[in-house]
Amino acid sequence: MNLLEALILGIVQGLTEFLPISSSAHLRIVGTFLPSGEDPGAAFTAITQIGTEAAVVVFFWRDIVRIITQWFRSLTGKAPRNDPDARMGWLIILGSIPIVVLGLLFQDSIETVFRSLWIVAIMLIVFGVLLGVADHVGAKRRKLDQLTYGHGAAFGFAQALALVPGVSRSGGTITMGLFLGYERAAAARYAFLLAIPAVFGSGFYQLFKHGGDPDQHFGLGETFAATGVAFVVALGVIAFFMNWISKRSFLPFVIYRVLLGVVLIVLLATGVVPAV
Repeated sequence: MNLLEALILGIVQGLTEFLPISSSAHLRIVGTFLPSGEDPGAAFTAITQIGTEAAVVVFFWRDIVRIITQWFRSLTGKAPRNDPDARMGWLIILGSIPIVVLGLLFQDSIETVFRSLWIVAIMLIVFGVLLGVADHVGAKRRKLDQLTYGHGAAFGFAQALALVPGVSRSGGTITMGLFLGYERAAAARYAFLLAIPAVFGSGFYQLFKHGGDPDQHFGLGETFAATGVAFVVALGVIAFFMNWISKRSFLPFVIYRVLLGVVLIVLLATGVVPAV
């Protein structure tokens, strides 16, 4: 992988991480069509997601500082334990547990079997349809301050499904939120906050694990460049997406996912692109 390819993948990562269309799927697909024709790999994907998650930290900085401050204050009795921000801190911790546990249990499959383009195509279609159904039938009445611990755990399991490329971290969690009756903006906001521990944890784990490994097909410099580009692009995408869902449905994303999945299946079936 050369610098230009890394930058292209960084742009793709920034464009797709927060839209419910699966950034890992797009990196996997785009990587196949670049001159090198290589799968960027789970490690490259996880590391570049540090850039996009840093954009979340910048965008929601005030919320994050308030949540962390109140959570720590509640531990020392300086803030009530039922304080909304302190409670959100516990909800984020609770919702992060499933992806940590499942990520460790299925690490080998995540880096190999799950990256088959056949699986990517199927997940794009299946979870695209589920998003459409959830957006259609969901009550969209509950606000974020009505989030229960049970629902927080459900969001967490939905996020864990994104370990499989094609599901989409934001798409999976937002779909769960819509099925549970939350407003689009509330579901998206919690999905973005919930992703912070998981993405930073996974990204830095992969960075330390693979950063100095000469057998990897990407260089550390190229990966950092892609991560930086992803950060810049993601800032604009977050603002666009939060504005979009406050006024419009997820239908365009549903249609895009299904069409992309169908096209990918055709390309695989005709031998135009390899599955692995």
